[in-house]
Amino acid sequence: MSAGLILLLLLMGAFGGFAAGMLGIGGGMILVPFITMIFTAQGFAPHAIIHMAVATSLGVIMFTSISSVRAHHQHGAVLWSVAALLAPGILLGAWCGPWIAKQLSSAGQALLFAVFLTISATQILFGKKAATAQTTPAAQAAHLPGRSAMFGTGMLIGVISGLVGAGGGFLSVPFLMRRGVRIQNAVATSAALGFPIALSGTLSNIYYGWQVADLPPYALGFVYLPALAVMALASVSMAPFGARAAHRLPVQTLKKIFAVMLYCLAAYMLYKALY
Repeated sequence: MSAGLILLLLLMGAFGGFAAGMLGIGGGMILVPFITMIFTAQGFAPHAIIHMAVATSLGVIMFTSISSVRAHHQHGAVLWSVAALLAPGILLGAWCGPWIAKQLSSAGQALLFAVFLTISATQILFGKKAATAQTTPAAQAAHLPGRSAMFGTGMLIGVISGLVGAGGGFLSVPFLMRRGVRIQNAVATSAALGFPIALSGTLSNIYYGWQVADLPPYALGFVYLPALAVMALASVSMAPFGARAAHRLPVQTLKKIFAVMLYCLAAYMLYKALY
């Protein structure tokens, strides 16, 4: 890789890591569109570009989520009991997501990405009013559905996250907020869920991409290792700063930042799907 490309990947990783820590979205919603641009410019096989962008993003999230959740845990914001209920379904769903993605064309996958980004942003800004946020972790957990419903919810989050290469925050944050969880706790718990999503999704992308033709050198399945290494380094360094910002910014500011960012990325992925 050229020095310019390495610098660009470092900047992307840093921005993605900061957003992951601040918004609990794992960074994937931001990274996938930019990685897609870079892989397109590098001349990678068109049929594999978005699959590789999604897989590489999930690989980065594995490292980012550890750094992000550690910072949120220091603030006592992670609802570990809630994460434990969602994690089994998430692991299964995140493995299935890449298999479903492999059945789609690149344009279909980009369109799916744009649709879910738009739905999530709209839900944050204009959706049904969330339940009154509870003040204690126990009270927040008490307003959540039963074990079976949480498993099903986790599986849905995992499937969609595996499809689009995200940490799941675009689904888990709105879900938790609607059930009365404070946005800071929702973001922190979503950060904790990023690791099982990324681990299962990355392994699945390696497995399902193993025999795909025309992948570039240093690709492990659909995961492009050089980009993963550079972005992960920067992302891990910046995630704690984003987590600190999440605990200092007002709730409404966080919601607006979250939604506007998702709308912008949806517009790019729609362009990618149509042209």
